[in-house]
Amino acid sequence: MAFTPLFGHQMLYGADYNPEQWLDMPEVLDADVKMMQQARCNIMSVGIFSWAKLEPEEGVFDFSWLDATLDRLNAHGIKVFLATPSGARPAWLAQKYPEVLRVNEQGQRALFGGRHNHCMTSPVYREKVKIINQKLAERYGKHPAVIGWHLSNEYGGSCHCPLCQEKFRQYLKDKYQTLENLNARWWNTFWSHTITDWSQIHSPSLLGEKAVHALNLDWQRFTSDNALDFCKWERDCVKAITPDLPVTANFMEFFLDYDYFQWAKELDFISWDSYPQWHVFKDPDYIASYTAMNHDLMRSLKGGQPWVLMESTPSCTNWRELSTLKRPGMNTLASLQAVAHGADSVQFFQWRKSRGSSEKFHGAIIDHVGHLDTRVGREACDLGLKLSKLGEICGSEVKAEVALVFDTQNRWAIDDAQGPRNKGMNYLEHCLDYYRAFYKCGIAVDVIDETCDLSKYKVVVAPLTYMLREGYAERVKNFVAQGGTYVSTCWSGIVDDTDLCFLGGFPGPLREVMGIWEEEIDSLEDGIEVYAKMEPKGAELCFNSVEPSDIFKGHELCGLVHPDADTEVLVSYDVDQPQSYSPIFYAGMPVLTRHAYGQGKAYYVASRMDRAFYDNLVQLLIADHELHNGCGQKAYRLAEGLSVTARLSDNYRYVFIGNYASYEQSLGLNFAYEDMLNEDEQGNKQAVSGAITLKPFEMRVLRRPINS
Repeated sequence: MAFTPLFGHQMLYGADYNPEQWLDMPEVLDADVKMMQQARCNIMSVGIFSWAKLEPEEGVFDFSWLDATLDRLNAHGIKVFLATPSGARPAWLAQKYPEVLRVNEQGQRALFGGRHNHCMTSPVYREKVKIINQKLAERYGKHPAVIGWHLSNEYGGSCHCPLCQEKFRQYLKDKYQTLENLNARWWNTFWSHTITDWSQIHSPSLLGEKAVHALNLDWQRFTSDNALDFCKWERDCVKAITPDLPVTANFMEFFLDYDYFQWAKELDFISWDSYPQWHVFKDPDYIASYTAMNHDLMRSLKGGQPWVLMESTPSCTNWRELSTLKRPGMNTLASLQAVAHGADSVQFFQWRKSRGSSEKFHGAIIDHVGHLDTRVGREACDLGLKLSKLGEICGSEVKAEVALVFDTQNRWAIDDAQGPRNKGMNYLEHCLDYYRAFYKCGIAVDVIDETCDLSKYKVVVAPLTYMLREGYAERVKNFVAQGGTYVSTCWSGIVDDTDLCFLGGFPGPLREVMGIWEEEIDSLEDGIEVYAKMEPKGAELCFNSVEPSDIFKGHELCGLVHPDADTEVLVSYDVDQPQSYSPIFYAGMPVLTRHAYGQGKAYYVASRMDRAFYDNLVQLLIADHELHNGCGQKAYRLAEGLSVTARLSDNYRYVFIGNYASYEQSLGLNFAYEDMLNEDEQGNKQAVSGAITLKPFEMRVLRRPINS
């Protein structure tokens, strides 16, 4: 079943809008709304960094400019996500109440400046935020333009001030109850680190303790929870007055600071800010799959509910090493990719370029020239026209048969493990290896964490699950026993959720279901590869079009695995190795195993492998489970640069076919479709069947009835 559309059957289209920067030029503000209409924009995010304009002195408020802005936008048919302004406090607030500023891990308090350098524990800061938020809610909660709350902006970071230290200690008291329990779970007999009073605990610091990994892990959990507590404080301030207005907080790209799966529970809808480097053309599938995986993560945070693309750039960013432009067509392609993966909106940062300061050269729909008759402006208008035709897609779902486990708390633990590869375990990249192989076959993937339900999937892939969080191993066992297929990798099942190593062999509680014991793991230097070959059993198991003599390559990590008696070995480390790394003493040991458990199967991959290996493994899983692509047919590998994605409503399958290559490509269709973006002379959607041709950086959006 499809979801209820977030904001009706109308695709939202707009940008971050900062009218407070142009109050001395009213002609600019008048021109803005006319051009917004010209581009078919229907949503703007307003007030994100406006606190100093709204409250120029403590207790002195000026809402006149915001009154005029909302009235003007509403008169032109443009709705608003109204922001709370806590992301950047006014200078008077920092001057009068310096305790609101953050303290770093060395104990230094920040000066006024930048943004997001406030202490989220500070009672003073919370009270000042509450006052301004409530005044905004009281004044604009029923304004016809306002359809939702944009809480702060890109929450991030941590504070080490005395207030946060004391709150951290209370967090640990609540979690562990006694110092004896904390010392045991943290393994504090190590280096004589036993804690005898709660006041002895401090946040991790290079000036103090960074070698107790459970401390580091709990600090990151606390930091995420504390920031979420502040977010909930903001939410509750506005919800008390406007209970029916939905709230969001704009998330960021594979963000490391916070556990977004915990945050998602407290928000009405998910939004995120997407800034991939689309100009990397030597591998047209890399950035496309990387961004698609992040979109799928955002969609999965609330169980598949559609989400909002809150920010992206229509041309370039100005904070990377190179401000490379999006090529013609790429902005439209990237925007429609977000829609394909579950977005019910496309918004940009920013509507109009700032005249000064750090974002004056960041991409925008309106450049300093001041009109839409630019390359970027014309493409933005064309995108607005396309999105206006896709309103019926709002609320439709992306139905995934496969899940990828990408767990933030596991990522924290891996990055802090001190072994086996301190120059980079590359957890995100390892996960992307598997995601990309499914993506290249047009197979939808949910990106979940270890707390999520596994039962609705046919296949669950969980790379580098170093830390098994409480209850996860049991859910995996139940999933496989009931007929699911689980794919695990080296360096999995190593520690529990306080970073204590499992005893009795790895992968810890998953040994029984995986049917292997991983005795050791070898860490390889960059550029070093080991060869692996398919065993006869592997050839029998449908590694499509790969002969038994073909060679795969592993790198970075190589697990030394012992299979149980009933475990099949499909691929092994080859006896013949490249001269640069010959011989390896573990030649002949398993690289890929398969173990039957209950009604299901468990695969174990002992190394980080090359692309050919992952492509063939996915072909094996397709054959096992008859996995389907976005077109609804049996999945197969697409040509380089092509993608196929689908959203489903109660009545239609909407198929998005994209070409991320810089050259023209074709794709054959097995069904007859209607073209959502092109009409015949009578205004009917054009019929499409057979082979279709896509220009460079083009996305086609097609539909067909569910039952056809």
